[in-house]
Amino acid sequence: MRRITRIATVGIASAALALSATACGGKKSSDAAASPSESGGQKSAAIAYDIGGRGDQSFNDAAYAGLKKAETELKIKGAEAEPTDGEGEADKVQRLTELARKGNNPVIGVGFAYAPAIKKVAPKFPNTTFGIIDDTSVTGPNVANMVFNEEQGSYLAGVAAAKASKTGTVGFIGGVEVPLIKKFEAGFTQGVKETNPNAKVLSAYLTQPPNFDGFAKPDLGKAAAQGQLDAGADVIYAAAGLAGSGAIEAASAKGKWAIGVDSDQYNQAGLAKYKDSILTSVTKDVSDSVFNLIKSVEDGKPTTGEIRYGLDKDGVGLADSNPKYKEMADVIAAVEKAKADIIAKKITVKTAP
Repeated sequence: MRRITRIATVGIASAALALSATACGGKKSSDAAASPSESGGQKSAAIAYDIGGRGDQSFNDAAYAGLKKAETELKIKGAEAEPTDGEGEADKVQRLTELARKGNNPVIGVGFAYAPAIKKVAPKFPNTTFGIIDDTSVTGPNVANMVFNEEQGSYLAGVAAAKASKTGTVGFIGGVEVPLIKKFEAGFTQGVKETNPNAKVLSAYLTQPPNFDGFAKPDLGKAAAQGQLDAGADVIYAAAGLAGSGAIEAASAKGKWAIGVDSDQYNQAGLAKYKDSILTSVTKDVSDSVFNLIKSVEDGKPTTGEIRYGLDKDGVGLADSNPKYKEMADVIAAVEKAKADIIAKKITVKTAP
């Protein structure tokens, strides 16, 4: 698998700018996608990572798993591109442009932050499918919007937290206060309150836009979690990407429960020393969403438009890898009942607090 490092990304941007500056009229040379024969004869697909990059033990790693599965099962080449610290929209535009120009198809932006860039780049490569995860704002004939009902999985986490809590106080930590993350908060809080009306939910956000460090810095998650633990919380749910690992570490140090997000964090190698404290995780099937889009392109029938993953199709859910969780019969029963009621539309989960 080809992986474009943070340093290489800067070089890509410079090269793309040079190509743009020297092109004279008509379609820029940088906008012409290479054919499979020009790119070595093997079909290829690419993902451009969100803040935190590969190794976040969460969102980005789930996308990587989908690309890796496609490499193995579809025999394609995979390309990856990392974000750079403090980057702007122009950097994302250049990154996606270079990935498409090299003949990768599809090109997938991991996270809603890629929406403005895909809006600019996708029309220039009409024969390339562009995927974007967690966004429906940008549309086009060659754009696939892979979105999830995060609030539904978070509701189940709220049920589990309320049942597992001994103090009646639980915590929610959001990486950045944006509408997507507020869906996590809304579902979690509703799940807690509808399970235990007397429970208290402490909520905190690590950063505010345009500062997105709340998805990338574990020390911020750790500090926020410590504050909530000191205030009596004994279950902490963090929807904060890489920063969430800091919250998990803090909960583990105090012998309290943490709830993971996006991936089954109990099984993430980088969190192995804290896994006994990871009660469960709210999972999003980002891996299959990436794989399925790549497969649709390989099958010659690219999927475009909104592709939604909810509880009804196991697109979101609650992991049960921790043996201690499996021993909590009352928690599991409450979660399963809530899941069935959401699927049956007996419970409508809020998407905003």
